[in-house]
Amino acid sequence: MAELRPSGAPGPTAPPAPGPTAPPAFASLFPPGLHAIYGECRRLYPDQPNPLQVTAIVKYWLGGPDPLDYVSMYRNVGSPSANIPEHWHYISFGLSDLYGDNRVHEFTGTDGPSGFGFELTFRLKRETGESAPPTWPAELMQGLARYVFQSENTFCSGDHVSWHSPLDNSESRIQHMLLTEDPQMQPVQTPFGVVTFLQIVGVCTEELHSAQQWNGQGILELLRTVPVAGGPWLITDMRRGETIFEIDPHLQERVDKGIETDGSNLSGVSAKCAWDDLSRPPEDDEDSRSICIGTQPRRLSGKDTEQIRETLRRGLEINSKPVLPPINPQRQNGLAHDRAPSRKDSLESDSSTAIIPHELIRTRQLESVHLKFNQESGALIPLCLRGRLLHGRHFTYKSITGDMAITFVSTGVEGAFATEEHPYAAHGPWLQILLTEEFVEKMLEDLEDLTSPEEQRERRGRQPGRVGLVCLQPQPQFKLPKEYSWPEKKLKVSILPDVVFDSPLH
Repeated sequence: MAELRPSGAPGPTAPPAPGPTAPPAFASLFPPGLHAIYGECRRLYPDQPNPLQVTAIVKYWLGGPDPLDYVSMYRNVGSPSANIPEHWHYISFGLSDLYGDNRVHEFTGTDGPSGFGFELTFRLKRETGESAPPTWPAELMQGLARYVFQSENTFCSGDHVSWHSPLDNSESRIQHMLLTEDPQMQPVQTPFGVVTFLQIVGVCTEELHSAQQWNGQGILELLRTVPVAGGPWLITDMRRGETIFEIDPHLQERVDKGIETDGSNLSGVSAKCAWDDLSRPPEDDEDSRSICIGTQPRRLSGKDTEQIRETLRRGLEINSKPVLPPINPQRQNGLAHDRAPSRKDSLESDSSTAIIPHELIRTRQLESVHLKFNQESGALIPLCLRGRLLHGRHFTYKSITGDMAITFVSTGVEGAFATEEHPYAAHGPWLQILLTEEFVEKMLEDLEDLTSPEEQRERRGRQPGRVGLVCLQPQPQFKLPKEYSWPEKKLKVSILPDVVFDSPLH
């Protein structure tokens, strides 16, 4: 539940925003983290000291459902000469540490990130005659914040969010999101750490697929060049009825060239997935597979989690040599200062504590494995193979319904515990699968029906050996479950209904 009120209106848990000359006694009552972010807002909007604000009636730290204490809404006049239209600017308060007393976020010092290290912003084109900002973006931001708090996954610039619904619950084609640095908000040093500002950018399904097949930053740059699709400040227009590829067909050529040259920059996803070791019977109590044994699932150890997190981080660095980092004997405390290319604790959570001491979990070579995916995550397998492994990289699926992971690696990736001699290897519930280029090509042929008919036709019309096509159509629909098997490789892949992953046993 939330209410709309001017930010200067007194509420039950927060005093009005102090001005630059607020008396010391008053300023001391105002939460320091909140005060610091307000200061940045005042810098941008000195003429709007008390913007409209959507406020959580029952704060998250009092048991309420909304993690964001406030979402402020400002009117931005834009810059017509620079093709920047007038718009509403939404700014969240709550993903960073506002209070510093551990009521929401653990205070870890002033040098690192405050809370999750960022707040969300959103820029929505103002409609003609619109005198007040729509409030639906505040609920959208609350939804993203709930995901961050519940999963402890954080966002960084270039990330994408598959929403699968018009952002404003209308009939709009804007149904997904990319994230980028806010073009005006500067990082803020608060008493509880640094806060950066990530802007939500609404995109069409075709643009999301392009970001997945290539990279989010590349698509964001293209959106900046098309005024009606975002322009320099990436302002979302929910009335936009055409994709950037329909507006300017030449942009598709740029995406195709980028995919062919760079491959995909998507190094991993949170997904509904699981794996079974077919080498051992299910009743083997020594088995460290992903499935549950009894009622207690195996969990990723903290050090495995750290390595997977680094795997994803390094996957975002296009020009770096593909390397899986070693499992460090000592886990670093706190968070990395260089957060721009990283996924902070995107695979780290309190539930990731090892059930078995890390040192006692041996790496096991497996003879035969069975991979399980829901339809959405299964549709990304061709991207994983074509856009990542054929470019000498790796790709990780991290389960959102159980604490396990599957990492596909190519022969060019160093540091993997899967090898050409033993291509299937597991460390607790983390499975690595090494695939040779020859086998990847074979899998792509056999998995062709996971891509849309339109993409299949386009690929057949291309020159032999060219890889990395962008999928510009909705996911293919077929009857589930669907199985693919390579007996000579002792590998099986199943595409299963979502309900399978909602049960405690896969």
